[in-house]
Amino acid sequence: MEELITKNLEVKDKLNNELHHRVDSYESTFLSRPISLRLWSSFFVILPIFVQAPWVRLEPISALCFTFIILLGAFLLYKKQSNKWYIVSSLLLGVSGSWLGGCLFWGWLSPFPILHIPVEAVVLPLALIGLGTNWKIGSSFYISSLFGTAATDISIFLTGIMDQWRQVITADSETAPIILQKTSENLIQIKSLSIIIFVAIILWLISKEIFDSATIETTNGKALLVSSYVIQTTLIVDGIFILLAILQPNFSGLV
Repeated sequence: MEELITKNLEVKDKLNNELHHRVDSYESTFLSRPISLRLWSSFFVILPIFVQAPWVRLEPISALCFTFIILLGAFLLYKKQSNKWYIVSSLLLGVSGSWLGGCLFWGWLSPFPILHIPVEAVVLPLALIGLGTNWKIGSSFYISSLFGTAATDISIFLTGIMDQWRQVITADSETAPIILQKTSENLIQIKSLSIIIFVAIILWLISKEIFDSATIETTNGKALLVSSYVIQTTLIVDGIFILLAILQPNFSGLV
């Protein structure tokens, strides 16, 4: 009897130690909290708008080379003995895919809007494979970003302002404001506004469904949360730029 009690106590202590180890590991992992995961996921969605976009217009080659800096950072963090940085490293890997596609398109192919999604999807096969690996958080980031971009492009096409895309890209500084003003007028039509609202509702419902099915305790759950945060951020950013396109066409950021 005494041996049985002793054995049970040892098993209990072992389970408690394992539980505390898992909790400590969870607590020490950077971005393991929903709020921090949301902030950094959103930050990496917004980053291309204010950093990559102007950079790739001025120096497309150096902007493209920065992709490999992001990749290097991801792998260096992943190689650390501690798992503290594994979420950050995975996110950076996803960011590198989005950064690569953005540089290739906006650096050399921006006058051809039909190529936007195919070029942005340059590493989609690798991202799909990554969903079954330790890089699933980064893969989710990349795939969700691509989905948000595709939804934006579909909205642009359905509202009929895709024709102005190439015109604005190739226009001089005097002609561009006129084209942007015409784009603004097209956006305030009932048909255009209805399409925009419909797409926005669909995106919001998708992000909510993903968010409700996610949990922060598992890697799969974190990947789903990242997807939800990315779609939500894309929706907010698109809404801001649509308002700018209507109120201040010259600063709409259409290009």
